[in-house]
Amino acid sequence: MNLTSEKKKIAARASLLCLNAFITALDAIVVGGGHNGLTTAAYMARAGLKVAVCERRHLVGGAAVTEELYPGFKMSRASYLWSLFRPQIVQELGLKAHGLRILPRNPSSFTPLLDGRSLLIGADAASNYRQVAQFSERDAEALPRYEHMLERLTRIIDPLLDTPPFEPGAGSKLSDRLDDARAMWHLLKTARKMLHRGDVQLLHEMMTAPASRILDRWFESEPLKSGLATDAVIGAMVSPNTPGSAYVLFHHVMGESEGQRGVWSYVQGGMGAVSEALASSARSFGASIRTSTPVKQILVENDQVVGVELENGEQLRARVVLSNATPTVTFLRLMQKHHIPDEFRKRIEGIDSTSPVTKINLALDRLPNFKCLPSPPNGEPAPHHRTTIHFTESCAELETAYRDAKCAGIPSRRPLIEMTIPSSIDKTISPEGKHVASLFVQYTPYAPYGKPWTPQLKREFTDTCFNLIEEYAPGFRDSVMWHETLTPPDLERTFGLTGGNIFHASMGLDQLFWLRPTAGAGRYRTPIRGLYMCGAGTHPGGGVMGAPGRNAAHVVLNDIKHKRV
Repeated sequence: MNLTSEKKKIAARASLLCLNAFITALDAIVVGGGHNGLTTAAYMARAGLKVAVCERRHLVGGAAVTEELYPGFKMSRASYLWSLFRPQIVQELGLKAHGLRILPRNPSSFTPLLDGRSLLIGADAASNYRQVAQFSERDAEALPRYEHMLERLTRIIDPLLDTPPFEPGAGSKLSDRLDDARAMWHLLKTARKMLHRGDVQLLHEMMTAPASRILDRWFESEPLKSGLATDAVIGAMVSPNTPGSAYVLFHHVMGESEGQRGVWSYVQGGMGAVSEALASSARSFGASIRTSTPVKQILVENDQVVGVELENGEQLRARVVLSNATPTVTFLRLMQKHHIPDEFRKRIEGIDSTSPVTKINLALDRLPNFKCLPSPPNGEPAPHHRTTIHFTESCAELETAYRDAKCAGIPSRRPLIEMTIPSSIDKTISPEGKHVASLFVQYTPYAPYGKPWTPQLKREFTDTCFNLIEEYAPGFRDSVMWHETLTPPDLERTFGLTGGNIFHASMGLDQLFWLRPTAGAGRYRTPIRGLYMCGAGTHPGGGVMGAPGRNAAHVVLNDIKHKRV
């Protein structure tokens, strides 16, 4: 062995010793660099803790990523709109200083109809009245009152999103009881507001009723109801007639964009720009973020989490571990069975992660030209191109599409499709004159016909979607330069979403608040000392929200302060 080789080995050993010294000094490890994991890491690093994030993929963001899948076209590959993200996170982490740029949309919703009419809804109340009055003057008058009702409820519930939920019987220690008392106080303040305003019955109905019952009470015109009903079923294997679907509708109107309630926006550069801003903020506070670093298992010694083991065999040691992975992945894949209490494991095994979602990403050589509202001759985007475009004309169509998947086990023959074209506003994500579009599609079973998806079946379903759009916008199929179809198994494989569920777990009433992800882990802590959850599978749920990550960070920081870990 020559001297040079020996020196290299000594240097390598020295580097490893330095790395291990850094690793041992870690306060926290975050498993998964999705937007909630990055939020958690940023808050903990801001508090002075040494934090490392381990992300399986080559880029951060989880489902909130931008990828150049086709040369020159930057696509929000999974999540695609901004609204639910908590505004205080933007301020507290200085995300705009780290490059975040929000691009509000107006109008916001477009429903083309085969009879030549259309419905275009936005922020202009007078325009909304004229649009809805085409179908029903009664509905035109009711729409502002309906929106006011939802806004009133969201303002009451809003504070509960930013605090750990009350968890009955979570623990017997004094610290647990104090947590219970604080959470109960927030709950009582919310209940007092509802009692004062007479909203208890209304909120209870929003939590438990079918969305169709709410919408039928307010409106009579199908184009309006079906457009609103999509918010009640997005990401969920439910129909507007399913009890509890009204909450999913409610969940999707709780957001705001640039201070405006209920407004959905694009993000300049795609949704990956949200994650990049969070990562930049976390790094500015000293967090270490490692991509292409899959975690093999979470390490437990003497019933206490001590760190993680990576796929390459390397071990990282820390006081606490926070998992941004789904509850199923966290407890059933990343942990050895004997470290998890049997009863808790059974609860995790029982979590419903059913998904109806297929995402289709598109590169277009021109904008869709709708028969009911033709495009300008110059090819520039018209107002309706900036919106979410709904290809559903009635709630009955939604019910039929749902039954195809839920009852017959087949991809919907006439699926629910929401199209967005972010390049109609954001000129940074596609070549000049070309466009990026995405189709959020339901309903597709995880295993159609009881079998795995095949390339042929994916092509057939993609053709079904394209053919439906072609009915409204002839020539659409020829405008598609490239596409990618991500079925539920593809979403699971690519982004680690159990069952392909975009919320990490379904958002029925049995999996919300202190029951999210399940009893015994409703306040971000788990039965394993030092292990916490911080992803969308925890309160308050899914969407690009950041609240689970922020709440979890505060719980861990408080536990460290009071020496609970």
